[in-house]
This record gives sequence, C-alpha cells and structure tokens, in this order.
Amino acid sequence: MSLPLFHCPGSFSFLDDDPDYLQMLALMLPGHWNVRLHTSVDECLGLLQQESAVWEDDAWAQQQIIDRWRQGATPLLPQVLAYWAGPARARYALTHACIVDYSMPQMNGLDALAALSDWPGLRVLLTGQADEQIAVDAFNRALIDQFLPKQDPDVAARLLTVLRHMPSNANTRASQIWRSTLTPVQNAQLRVPSTARALQQLLDQHGFVEHVVLGDPFGILGRTAAGAVGWLQLEPVSGLEELEQLAEAAGLDADALADIRHGRRLVDLELGQALGRGAVPRLQPAFPIGLDDSLIGALFMLDAAHQLPADSSYAAWLACQPERQVRR
Repeated sequence: MSLPLFHCPGSFSFLDDDPDYLQMLALMLPGHWNVRLHTSVDECLGLLQQESAVWEDDAWAQQQIIDRWRQGATPLLPQVLAYWAGPARARYALTHACIVDYSMPQMNGLDALAALSDWPGLRVLLTGQADEQIAVDAFNRALIDQFLPKQDPDVAARLLTVLRHMPSNANTRASQIWRSTLTPVQNAQLRVPSTARALQQLLDQHGFVEHVVLGDPFGILGRTAAGAVGWLQLEPVSGLEELEQLAEAAGLDADALADIRHGRRLVDLELGQALGRGAVPRLQPAFPIGLDDSLIGALFMLDAAHQLPADSSYAAWLACQPERQVRR
C-alpha cells in the first residue's frame, strides 16, 4: 500500500441503459459520495469531456503553489489553506471514476470510454458473460483500468473496493506534483508499507476526507467533511534533538524539552512559523507511526483564526447537490 500524497473527494458517474440496474447500484453506494446516474451516452460523455480543461486548471493551481514555495515567496501550508477555501473547491464536482456497461444499444461501453481520450479519471467496464474476453483484451491494452462481471452477486462490493483503492491518472498526477516537496529521506519513509497503512488509518480515524502531504514542514494537512483542519506533524526520531534545540530557543521549560527529546510529545513550532502565528507553541502527545520506530507523529487542530469558512467544506458542497436519481 502507498499513501496518496494528495487526496480530494470527488464525484462518480455511472452509464447504463438499464435504469433499474443503476438504481440498484445507487442504493448500495455510500451516501456521502456524489453520484451521477446516466442512461444517455451523449449526456454522460458531454459532461466528462468538459471536465478535461478543469482537471488541467486544478493541476496547474497545485503546481503554482509549489512553484511559489520554491521561489521563497510563500510557505506551502497557507497556500493549501487558500486553495481549499477558494473557488478551487469546484474540484469536488470533478468525476474521479466513470463506470460504464459494455452492452448498450447506442454505443458499447468500450467505445464510450474511448471517446474520453483526455479525461483522466478511472475507467471501469461492467461486462456480461459474453463480453469478458473483450474486457480482458481492453484491460491488457490499457484502454480500461478495471472490469467487473455485471451479474456477479458481489459486484457492488467489488466495485466499492475498486473505487476506494484504485487511483485514477488524475490522482497519480497530483501525488507526483506534491512528491516534489519531499526530501529523499521523507519520500523513503512514506513508502514503507507499515507507515503508509498507519498514516491512512490515522487520517480515517480523524475523519479527514481530503489531505495533502507536505515536505516543508513535514506532515499532512487534513480536512474533515465539515471543514475542520488538522495538522498531522511527522517527525523522524533522528530529528528530535534538533526539534528540542528549536524548542529551547523558543523558551519551553525543562519538562517540555525532556518530553521532546524522548519522543513523548511534539511541539508545533514549524506549523506556527508557516502560519505566521505569534501564539505560544503547543505540545501534543506523540505516537509511533509504522513498525520500524523511525517516525513519530502528533496531531494539532488548527485554531479558529486559521480554520476555513464552513461553506467551503465538502459537506456544505454535497448538501447543495441534487438528489441521487437516474438521469434519462
């Protein structure tokens, strides 16, 4: 398992000429997903084709954040907060996966997906028994990312697994953009399977539905569906002595310094510096991450002065979307 360095909730499109089958799938998908159900090939393809330019704009916005940081103009952290708060939240509407039935009267599913040459989302083909060899050939030629037998009694569960765990080209590209902020040592630490699993579990545990992994400072900025923002500070055990020295220079007492030195607590000095915060540094309990004892972490929720407007959250956006229904 590898941890995505950038994750954002998005939308899912389903295309099938059978409205009853679409409705069945809709009932089995999580309620906090934005799902669009199409019986019209033209409508579905038209919407996705329009998204290609928006995907490019979003990738460009992320790259600009990193470019400004490299130039020394602005730290990464406040730029990500501005990205989350601003018009870029239209990213929630971007379709992360399109799931298409192969056998449709107007156009078969493979031809429909082939029409989306510039769209970077995940492509999943639903097949009948007679279509399986066609799907295998398409998968081998990288025309689709996955195929599932439509009549499989476990198709909904298998589909959920695919949609939750298989990254699209867009997500892979975003992770590549943010990987450039990491040092080789940081990158290597995040690639340790037990570390990646532990970090994903922490993000899920605290309800973060979107996140960005940063190298400067080292940690994960996460946001809940309701919009609360937290900072999961990551600290290599080998760097605790340096952190203790920074804490001493900031005037922390002897007990705090001893806790930092022994990895019992971490202090959010770099977070405060990135945010331009003049408040007293905060300490939080530290915990090991992964199995190799080389990395510890601590969670700091951002204070009210740096929380984002509630109407920019995923939950607020989702509440404004139309009810889930088949579009004929």
